[in-house]
Amino acid sequence: MWADRDDPFAEQRRKGLRVTFAVTLGFTSAVAMGAIVPFLVPLFAAQFLLGSTAPMPLVKTLGAALLIFFTGVGMMLLTKLFGDRPAPFLILLALIYFFCFLAQSAGKGGPAIFLIQVVAIMVPLIGILNEDLANSILSILVSGILGGTLLMWLAHAVIPEPISTRASAASATVRPPSYWRALANTAILVVAVAVCLINDQLSAAMVIPITIASLLGQLDVGASGRVAIGLVIINLFGGILASIAYAILTLRPELFSIFLMVLVVSLILGGRAAASSQDAKMFAGALTTFLILFGLGVSPVPGSAAESFATRIVFVGAALIYALLMALIFWPQSEPRESHAK
Repeated sequence: MWADRDDPFAEQRRKGLRVTFAVTLGFTSAVAMGAIVPFLVPLFAAQFLLGSTAPMPLVKTLGAALLIFFTGVGMMLLTKLFGDRPAPFLILLALIYFFCFLAQSAGKGGPAIFLIQVVAIMVPLIGILNEDLANSILSILVSGILGGTLLMWLAHAVIPEPISTRASAASATVRPPSYWRALANTAILVVAVAVCLINDQLSAAMVIPITIASLLGQLDVGASGRVAIGLVIINLFGGILASIAYAILTLRPELFSIFLMVLVVSLILGGRAAASSQDAKMFAGALTTFLILFGLGVSPVPGSAAESFATRIVFVGAALIYALLMALIFWPQSEPRESHAK
């Protein structure tokens, strides 16, 4: 028993089970309560749980929650003030995305940075493309933050981590920030957001830039072409799983069916995402893709009907290929050599 506490595979298993528990409970509960964006709570919870083996300290949890909340409030104000002026609006969005990518390139901020990006993508799209949802976006964000935080702590309470493992939990690697890489990622994302802002399908518009932001956060500057292609395939695999799950749901439209499908998928993807290997980010991205696509499929949001589900899968594939090609073109080629030299 004591040896099991120090076993890295046992640690991965506990972490994966916590992710599975939080994602399954959060997604099913959100659908049962008729949440407009049912993927938000499990997405927040999964990011918090995958960010660290130990439970996030209370002060850090509150800080991350407040940062995400105020980001949402700020994005609402920006959307109201500049939503009808595309040029300055996109410039302001670009500044926010740039600082997020810059923090990611330096290994700072943890999962909160990606969640801030998600909020900074969702709020403008919802605010401009769907006026009905724009009025309730703040309550959606609050419920997402609170729900994700509570699920994180509940998962650690149900499946606790030994104190010895908590004490030895590794901290994130801090690197010198890459300004050119952050600038290139910002340009790639802003172009996608700009294209989506002229698209009148909220579901399609939302999934494209979030998928791109997720992939850009997973890519490694030193990755080979084969690894990069594998990254795209695994992320697309999350979308395929969402498509299969939705097809099954149309045959058995029951809450228990949703529970079983999310449980199985989160066990498959969440367990691999909890590993300490280099592939973990890919499976975390695939889980993100699954939650967003399947969540939009079962969401009461207008424009997320079954007939558009196959279209969203195509959009995800196109977004992944676009992000990969643009990164290969615009990312600095000298960084891999520098990192290997160190």
